[in-house]
Amino acid sequence: MTFIRSTLINVPCSNCLIRHKNRGCSGKLIQGVLIGVLVVTVIFNVLFIIDNRKRFRNSFANSNENIGENINLEETDNKEGVLPSSKITAVLAQSIPDAMHVLLLLVGLKNTQIKIEAKSSKDSVYVAVDGIKVYENAIEGDSSRGIHIVVLNEVTGVIMASRVFDTYVPKEDEAMILFLNLLQEGRIVVFMIKDEGSSSLKASSRNTIKQFGSRFISKINWRDSWAFISQKKNHWLAEGHEPSPSIDQWGPPIVVQAMFELSEKDKECDWGNDDTVERRKLFCNKYEGYGTVCSCSSPAPINLKGALLSNSHMEQVPIAVIAANRPHYLFRMLRGLLTTPGVDPKMVTVYIDGFFDEPSAVAELFQVSVVEHTPICSKNCRISQHYKRTLTETFDKYPDADFMLILEEDLDVSKDIIDYFSQLAPLLRSDDSLYCISAWNDQGYEHSCKDPSLLYRVETMPGLGWLLKRSLFKNELEEKWPGSDKFWDWDMWMRLESNRKGRECIIPDVSRTYHFGAKGLNMNSYFQELYFSKHALNTQTGISFDVDKLRKDNYEEEMHKLIKMAEVVDHSKNPCTHHDFIPDTKDHTYVIYIKQNNPGDYETWNNLAKCFKLWDLDVRGFHKAMWRFFLKENSIFVVGMKSPYAVYKPNDVVPIFIPKEVKT
Repeated sequence: MTFIRSTLINVPCSNCLIRHKNRGCSGKLIQGVLIGVLVVTVIFNVLFIIDNRKRFRNSFANSNENIGENINLEETDNKEGVLPSSKITAVLAQSIPDAMHVLLLLVGLKNTQIKIEAKSSKDSVYVAVDGIKVYENAIEGDSSRGIHIVVLNEVTGVIMASRVFDTYVPKEDEAMILFLNLLQEGRIVVFMIKDEGSSSLKASSRNTIKQFGSRFISKINWRDSWAFISQKKNHWLAEGHEPSPSIDQWGPPIVVQAMFELSEKDKECDWGNDDTVERRKLFCNKYEGYGTVCSCSSPAPINLKGALLSNSHMEQVPIAVIAANRPHYLFRMLRGLLTTPGVDPKMVTVYIDGFFDEPSAVAELFQVSVVEHTPICSKNCRISQHYKRTLTETFDKYPDADFMLILEEDLDVSKDIIDYFSQLAPLLRSDDSLYCISAWNDQGYEHSCKDPSLLYRVETMPGLGWLLKRSLFKNELEEKWPGSDKFWDWDMWMRLESNRKGRECIIPDVSRTYHFGAKGLNMNSYFQELYFSKHALNTQTGISFDVDKLRKDNYEEEMHKLIKMAEVVDHSKNPCTHHDFIPDTKDHTYVIYIKQNNPGDYETWNNLAKCFKLWDLDVRGFHKAMWRFFLKENSIFVVGMKSPYAVYKPNDVVPIFIPKEVKT
């Protein structure tokens, strides 16, 4: 046992006796000296700042030199004494030593101010707090191009969120507006452009940034440098803008700095006092950009569970959510998934590729299991290895599960997705001619699908929400999965005939998932807008499927019957230039015959798909050289001449041939 001795001692610096326990007079003496040093330092720096401000005002008033933007100092000085031009701000900021923060900590006092610094340039951006970089991005390539936004806590100065919006490409500014609107008022928000951030910055997004107090956002043009420190809402702190001198050059690097007076304490929401509240507090005190989940007045629920689904074949089927460091995507995905009828949160596991606090915190907020994987290799190889470990670990964790459902963090799911898989799981178990059940139709755009009860058999593996059979993975795929030396896309590998072995996947006419992610290894906002944004997502529930029709022999019989009876469109018309190529009817069934020189000749189909605004990057969604979809609410069959269904082509009909355009 340790005893602390209390003694009465006579202290030279005092005429009285004091009781000395944990801290002696020497400690108090040191503290007093440090406080004295701090006071002198503060006084010296205040005088220094005042003197420099006077000199800058005088020199600026007598000079015609353009410093950043020819700013009127009387209009742009703020209460922290920070000027918007990087050249002015940098000099003033240097007069406040970083050692002040250290001194405050040593004497046990709370630091009431922080110095925030932000840089914008062609090659890098960063945010520093009291001289320490809390955010930096110098990554080469388009993935880090655009407007970087960093959110700091106004009480602690700690970083709460960071996002990159590639406003060089369309639609990214809409995502930026959404993120900014979700931020709580009072947060410190820092904006910086890296490389280029103005090309697709529409008036609506510029107006949103104006609401944060920006004075230069309307002037930002091609390859300009721009950094802006603000507090939501409409509190300007510092801002700098350096225009690009010419179209083939970038604006000079710019650094802005501001002193920010920290708030005394964070606002406390009266959410009550239970485990759910503590979970919410833990999350909302650390992360930003999640809207109503952190609302004081009407917080969104976080204990989510869908309604029970009677007679479900999915109760014991684990759900794996493939994720990386896209926490806002994961948040949106889980909120939808966990409210879906038939989903038990205890059967859901989020598998994260890497060690990232925020996506893990999102999963824990909703009380969903989370597993983090050590990254192996890079790019598509890294994703492939992440997938393999996810599939292996899920089946190992649930040894009695015959199936697993694979979803991804950037997918919305329909309300009937579990019911959809529940009705089809028994067929996957019994029909050896099936490879998988997928929730996604590659050709299921808003204009090209119609019937949520209609199902197809296809020779490709669509992914984007699919049911995998244990026996297929454990007996075939797991052992020969591409190793860490293979930079292959896992889904392209699964589509290889050597793996598929003639088996097919079942897909719906109207998809049960919707791909909303605009960021990823092979994804950007432009690609998302062009190929995914107009996909349809089923909104109906209680749909009963005629599963028996999907058995191999039954399906063949049905296809022959439908194509034989279909009306042949006028093949003398060009489907790409004649708007009436598909008649203006409704609920009719039409067939189109296209030229094929061999079973692998898809030249006409690829060009026809482009004309019909379908998936045209590669060949997907076919069954025996036949594609099926809807146009103008009519059922359409496209039959290649190497298809067994080509026998129904009338003799006087010449198959359509659309050659590939030769670029000159």
